[in-house]
Amino acid sequence: MATKKLQEGMPAPDFTLPDSDGNAMALKDLRGSWVVLYFYPRDNTSGCTTEALDFTARVPAFKRLKASIIGVSPDSRASHLKFMGKLGPGLTLLSDVNRRVLSRYGVWQLKKLYGKESYGVVRSTFLIDPSGVIRRIWEKVRVNGHAEEVLDALKQFQRL
Repeated sequence: MATKKLQEGMPAPDFTLPDSDGNAMALKDLRGSWVVLYFYPRDNTSGCTTEALDFTARVPAFKRLKASIIGVSPDSRASHLKFMGKLGPGLTLLSDVNRRVLSRYGVWQLKKLYGKESYGVVRSTFLIDPSGVIRRIWEKVRVNGHAEEVLDALKQFQRL
């Protein structure tokens, strides 16, 4: 049975995944605050590092707006720990090695690169409100300027 494509206005699917320290984190535990849930292909690659550093640089601004930033990839906890060493504090990275959450959010897709097809993560971000509803979705994200765009969208939603 195919999963219904997620859309803005829908409840964000709940999940529990391990963070880089092995602690279980559930999306439902973040209710009451905004969540920036971003999916990225792989630790320690140039685009993913740039995206993570851009979000990390804006952590104080997101915190002032009562928002948490959560990154999810299919990498292992050990890989996340190493990656966190480059980033510094502020982000939470979750490991989805079985790709269940990636699939539920529709970001695990068939991709084509240089004529070859393979499955991988399509870089995507979901802005989730304090009641657990998806307010904004960015698909096929271009890294440059993305963290600032998400911050601006959050500010707009909070002005409503």
